[in-house]
Amino acid sequence: MIYIGSDHGGFDLKEKIKKWLAKWGYSFEDLGNMFYDKDDDYPDFAYRVAKKVVADEKNGNKFPASWKDRPKGILCCRSAAGMVIAANKVIGVRAVTVFNERSAQHSRMHNDVNILAMSGSWLEEYQAQKILKIWLETEFSGEERHIRRINKIDEFEKIQFDS
Repeated sequence: MIYIGSDHGGFDLKEKIKKWLAKWGYSFEDLGNMFYDKDDDYPDFAYRVAKKVVADEKNGNKFPASWKDRPKGILCCRSAAGMVIAANKVIGVRAVTVFNERSAQHSRMHNDVNILAMSGSWLEEYQAQKILKIWLETEFSGEERHIRRINKIDEFEKIQFDS
């Protein structure tokens, strides 16, 4: 399942993403905002998406399962920066902002990113579509060095949580 969220700054892009996902045959759930609201706040939607992705992963849908079968999130706001900051506060989330196809692919192959954030203001529609397609289709490499690094992040999160 793909969980999608946006504030007002990413609302138009989110609506386009829903059309692309439907066209490509992906299942998704829109976690809001359901309408344009210039006064909404990005953390509300980032937390909703992040918590759903992590909850689904805890139910057994995480690496080494195939990426197409794993939960993932897509967040949109004006810059995408605020969404990433908020989403990464949820333990188990690895969210990034990407602005090109190469960084989208790298984020999946090297970092096993489970939430993609995109700028509703700074990306052209064709760029956003290419970025999303590559991100959705790129499996994590599974290389030992990348697994080791991700495990270090997971361990740090456990220490922070237990402190």
